[in-house]
Amino acid sequence: MGLQVKGVSKIFYKHDEPFHVFDDINLNVETGQFVSLLGPSGCGKSTLLNIIAGLEQATKGEVVVDGKKVEGPGPERGVVFQEPALMPWLNVLENVTFALKGMDKAKQKEIALQHLKLVHLSKFIHSYPHELSGGMRQRVAIARALAMNPQVLLMDEPFGALDEQTRMMLHRELSYIWMQTKKTIVFVTHNIREAVQLSDRIVLMGTRPGRIIEEFEVNLPRPRQTTDPRVAALEEQIMELLGGEIEKVMREEMGDDYNSQKAALLYGTHRDMGSHI
Repeated sequence: MGLQVKGVSKIFYKHDEPFHVFDDINLNVETGQFVSLLGPSGCGKSTLLNIIAGLEQATKGEVVVDGKKVEGPGPERGVVFQEPALMPWLNVLENVTFALKGMDKAKQKEIALQHLKLVHLSKFIHSYPHELSGGMRQRVAIARALAMNPQVLLMDEPFGALDEQTRMMLHRELSYIWMQTKKTIVFVTHNIREAVQLSDRIVLMGTRPGRIIEEFEVNLPRPRQTTDPRVAALEEQIMELLGGEIEKVMREEMGDDYNSQKAALLYGTHRDMGSHI
């Protein structure tokens, strides 16, 4: 049955003034799909992910996972954030088994080791977070989320704080994990290249207020190469659609300092639509 977002809106109030984060979002994600929510900063993609996770409440509408309405956090939805949020006093194995409390200890260890092997960290089970690289810590967080066997894995810019080389490596790792597990994944990013590399489907969001402006099916074989002309063509098509949305954000934030020449310089060659805002 998958995941359905039905007429979801979110309004924040600041000094009694309403701010519409997004209005009337409708989205269906089929079981086993890898769907990216892509858009510039301020379009509400992380807020939408938090509502799907049950960490925030929608102002209107509802989220349904396999026929059950979301009313709060639940084990059928695993979440990976930009920061891995590991417990520094626990080693890698203990960080993963901590998520499996209530289960026989031998079973906890078996499941944790299985998922640490999946993310290629079997040799580091006794290491502590401070002994790991940023990419390794994020792989521990992914293993921890997968160990809970969620129906849906929600990922909020999980590679956003990493350097480009580590990010590219983790793209390959995540693609491998998805092909092995066939988990339903909803992945938030403002990086066009990342979305094209990873996704079956890309949902483009505009801003002020947030809304879905277009969807793309990505029917390209994996692993995808940046040198593939089909990949480059899709990136350009997405940039064309979202260029106006990016400029809208920059106009609001830069005011009189904004000009088109400056905007062009701010569009990175890696198609990142948020790190400069």
